[in-house]
Amino acid sequence: MQRIKELIVVEGKHDIRKLKKLFDCDVICTNGLSMSPEVLDTITAIGKKKGVIVLTDPDHPGEVIRNKIAEIVPDCQHVFINKKDAIGKRNVGVEYADDDVLVKALENRITFDREKETLSWSEYCSLGLIGSRSARIALCEKLHITYSNNKTLFRRLNMMGLTLKDIQELL
Repeated sequence: MQRIKELIVVEGKHDIRKLKKLFDCDVICTNGLSMSPEVLDTITAIGKKKGVIVLTDPDHPGEVIRNKIAEIVPDCQHVFINKKDAIGKRNVGVEYADDDVLVKALENRITFDREKETLSWSEYCSLGLIGSRSARIALCEKLHITYSNNKTLFRRLNMMGLTLKDIQELL
């Protein structure tokens, strides 16, 4: 069983059970959007010692939680799973993803750098992504991030430190 040294942040107890089955890891649950100050303090403290990996559901509440954790632990790592890989009987969630999807997702963790801009908005516009949802979906899949609108994708490409040339090679 693979050991993951960083603390993994998930939304619910079923996510914890799923990850503990696959990995030797420490996991903390935010209890969805109702993150208590104590949970946030714990994530911050542990993040300073051993690092944090954020693995939230591919939906709006998951993005809100991801952004909140990234605020308190700026150097956290991000793991994304595609919505199509996380569909359950009634909703979407990490707990519904196949084991191999989660293993591959954790192999493709990303650390964002929010301080530098490596791609300008005009360069982004020149890529033809604005009018093409299918091109954005394909790029997001190649980068192992969840699909996002133009504004969020532009921000994430910069946080990943990608240049115009890098993205052109991917497309």
